Amino acid sequence: MKIAMIGTGYVGLVSGVCFSDFGHEVVCVDKDPAKIDKLNAGEVPIYEPGLDALMAKNVEAGRLSFTLDLASAIEGAEAVFIAVGTPTRRGDGHADLRYVMAAAEEIASLAREYMVIVTKSTVPVGTNRQVKQVIRKANPGLDFDVASNPEFLREGAAIDDFMKPDRVVVGVQTDRAADVMAEIYRPLFLRDFPIVTTDLESAEMIKYAANAFLATKITFINEIAALCERTGADIKQVSKGMGLDGRIGNKFLHAGPGYGGSCFPKDTKALARIGQDHAIPMQITETVIKVNEETKRRMIDKIFDLADNSLAGKTVAVLGVTFKPNTDDMRDAPSLTIVPALIGAGAKVRVTDPQGKREGEALLPGAHWVDDAYKAVQNADLVVILTEWNEFRALDLKKLARRMATPHMADLRNIYSVKDAKRAGFLAYDSIGRTAFRDNSDAD
Repeated sequence: MKIAMIGTGYVGLVSGVCFSDFGHEVVCVDKDPAKIDKLNAGEVPIYEPGLDALMAKNVEAGRLSFTLDLASAIEGAEAVFIAVGTPTRRGDGHADLRYVMAAAEEIASLAREYMVIVTKSTVPVGTNRQVKQVIRKANPGLDFDVASNPEFLREGAAIDDFMKPDRVVVGVQTDRAADVMAEIYRPLFLRDFPIVTTDLESAEMIKYAANAFLATKITFINEIAALCERTGADIKQVSKGMGLDGRIGNKFLHAGPGYGGSCFPKDTKALARIGQDHAIPMQITETVIKVNEETKRRMIDKIFDLADNSLAGKTVAVLGVTFKPNTDDMRDAPSLTIVPALIGAGAKVRVTDPQGKREGEALLPGAHWVDDAYKAVQNADLVVILTEWNEFRALDLKKLARRMATPHMADLRNIYSVKDAKRAGFLAYDSIGRTAFRDNSDAD
């Protein structure tokens, strides 16, 4: 089957590459000439483990190509996927649908034969019906169907998520469209992965409801962590005890500096706005958004406490700035709140991240980038672990402490422990939801 994928961002590129590995002929389209040139040269514009090798394999096999020409891409295609951005619209929290609607209109102007036009982008409930209206208006005689096929990819594990999904969600209006979508996902169906075929509105809602629920779990455990710090409980033990309950599960119960990334911030805001528009306030989701922002600010307070409430002239080493490990994505990362606050307070901030520099240099002006953690902490007054990259999980803490002017650590991912910090020679250590340690003998 021939498939056209409009948009070569994170979702579009990963989906297009994986569909081609299913055996489909996939043409990926983008309006950015520089991006298409890079892709045709074999360069992957995003960091996602394994994507470069899988892309090269399918290009070599002749199943995957990249073009600026939408007309040639959709010619003969049975399905055209829209995978363009839907960022939060300034001012009102709505998902910005102009790129989705522009793509739909352009497809309509060029299409000549039956196809299923599939929205892969995350869009509010009712969007696919709007897409249908836009296409019908632009090309009244076109024979087509629309479908909703939201993505559930975790950055850093996207290929595995696509090839071994918890579920595939497909929203359709006709049996004909359902048959096309079933053929596209046939390799997964044959391996008994769940495929949920439903109506358009339910498919759209599933995506928002799932992301809002996961964001709620993260925010809930972060709020419990704050209470643990006041009561003397250990959030790691609390999370373990909760997660062993099969009704709750252990995923997304790891306390940290707040959620970020391309999905949770955008989708929670959009769901809250959808609720307001329909006079059904999403009060839990609205609270999640508020508490998540408060969590990030609470991290800044922790850092100030470790610096004796003054960062002026002090050197702070920040380990990790992407919103999670195994990605170069900086969207809504906690670092975008925390690092500027440190710089604004007069700190000299050194940053190291295995993949974050490409985006981070422009997003974190005033930060000084270094190659590794040991260079970052040289003569530093404080080290902050902000992203749990593997290379930060097994640091030589003694070596780290010896290099620092004052060995203080803010472990905002709970990688280490008070015992680890004391044994290594740290004089102060704080984490999330656990008792802090401070050796007051180093005080003036």
